Amino acid sequence: MAKGKIYFDYEHCKGCMLCVHYCPTKILELDKTRINKQGYPTITVTNPDKCIGCAFCAIMCPDSVITVERITNG
Repeated sequence: MAKGKIYFDYEHCKGCMLCVHYCPTKILELDKTRINKQGYPTITVTNPDKCIGCAFCAIMCPDSVITVERITNG
C-alpha cells in the first residue's frame, strides 16, 4: 500500500475540518490545544504511519495549506 507524509502551513490553517472529514484513514483531527497566530485551532495528524498519500485532505483544503508527499517503495 502507498504511503504519504502530510505537511501543514499551520499559520494559515483556519481549522475548518474539511480535511478531517474527507480523510479515508481518519488520521486527522482538530487540535484545540494548539492555536495559530490568527486564533484558529489547527489540525493534527494522529497516526502519520497510516497516511496513504491519497491527498484528499490537500484537495479539499479551501486555503491550500496542506501538502502531501507520496512515498514510494523502491
